[in-house]
Amino acid sequence: MSTTTSTRTAAPNLPPPDLWHRVRHSDTSVAMLFLLPSLLGFVLFYLWPAIRGIWLSFTEFNLLRQTSSFIGLGNYQELVGDPLFWHSMRVTLLYVVINISIQTVLALAIAVMMDRLTQSVVVRGIMVLPWLIPQVVVGLLWLWMLDPSLGIVNEFLQAIGIPSQPFLGSPDQVIPALAGINIWRHTGYTALLLFAGLQTIPGDLYEAASVDGASEWKMFWRITMPLLRPVLALVLVITVVGSFQVFDVVHVATGGFGGTPGGPANASLVIYLYIFRQAFNFNNFGYAAAMATVLFVLLVGVAFIQMKLLRASQSDLA
Repeated sequence: MSTTTSTRTAAPNLPPPDLWHRVRHSDTSVAMLFLLPSLLGFVLFYLWPAIRGIWLSFTEFNLLRQTSSFIGLGNYQELVGDPLFWHSMRVTLLYVVINISIQTVLALAIAVMMDRLTQSVVVRGIMVLPWLIPQVVVGLLWLWMLDPSLGIVNEFLQAIGIPSQPFLGSPDQVIPALAGINIWRHTGYTALLLFAGLQTIPGDLYEAASVDGASEWKMFWRITMPLLRPVLALVLVITVVGSFQVFDVVHVATGGFGGTPGGPANASLVIYLYIFRQAFNFNNFGYAAAMATVLFVLLVGVAFIQMKLLRASQSDLA
């Protein structure tokens, strides 16, 4: 007599579906609770002022009397025909191009050298020191250093046979000088961001390429740049947006001691300075809000295009 023994696989002891639902709901509640302070701060200090600013751009708002009247697209129509607005946009764009091109190249070179030659904490600390100095202090510091008569920069130029330069006092030199100040302050910080991205690239790739006889230059273009692309895209978005928002250094350095911010002859009138002038010097707050809204839309578009062109959401690191 044969006995047939059937073996059954025991089903795992899974929790009931309603328990999973309660766990997921609990995790979401805890996460929202932790995010609530940041969310509240974002709404109060960013979202609501942005919505309020967009609304004011459609009004004629008197900041002193706190009165407003709806004028529709009047501010935007005035903006289109305002030569100073377009001048300030051209000045800002020139500043951004000079600043971003030189700063990115220098920061990338420094980051690669730190990654390949030394990873000293002391070196990284020294690199970030200029970024820790407040913008107003930086503006005053370079205002004194670039002074045509007493500045140490012109003293050095004269010592090597180059005549004294006006720098911040010249319409042709003021924007390159301001861009140079910003490059001095932010290059080390940008290099640290890129250096952090380089740490995610496996060292085995460089070792294999070196065994195959690849030069440092070829490894940079074939390994470093493709794998660093997502981090580089993020850094470029941050630096471009930050460059469009330059204000403190320009106001302090060009204003000088009794000077006019944005000078000489509006040669350094960047868009943020023009918005500030319209809002607080001329009490034209609605028009300033319209310019700020246009700048906001422009920066969103620039950031979106950068992220798409550089494929920031994709990584070549498999």
